[in-house]
Amino acid sequence: MIYLIIVEEFNDDDGHYFVATSPNIPGMVTQGDSLADVAYWAEDAIGTMLEDQHEYPAPQDPTKWQLNPHQKLIYVTVDMKKLLEASSKTIRRTITVPKYLNDLAKENHINVSGLTTKALKSKLGI
Repeated sequence: MIYLIIVEEFNDDDGHYFVATSPNIPGMVTQGDSLADVAYWAEDAIGTMLEDQHEYPAPQDPTKWQLNPHQKLIYVTVDMKKLLEASSKTIRRTITVPKYLNDLAKENHINVSGLTTKALKSKLGI
């Protein structure tokens, strides 16, 4: 997905930095020391805010946004699949398989958890 962020540059008592928000993702605010840095952290912030959602907000039309002279628009690509895989924790889950399959898996050094994970990803199209 590609979202636009609004970036504003600041020079104040806290130093020189950039702050990003996005009308597409209400409540998303992040900052960085450079434009590249703020874009990186914006991708992370958007991904974090969207990780528990099944449907993602459609990007809004930025022509309706009113920017002040110190703001600029930056496109941020958010790869939810990559972010979800990177932040995913493993959990212990008990499954039941026939004894003969369990024995054959052991004999053939097959990691049943790994195989199950691959099968689930394939079935879910991810």
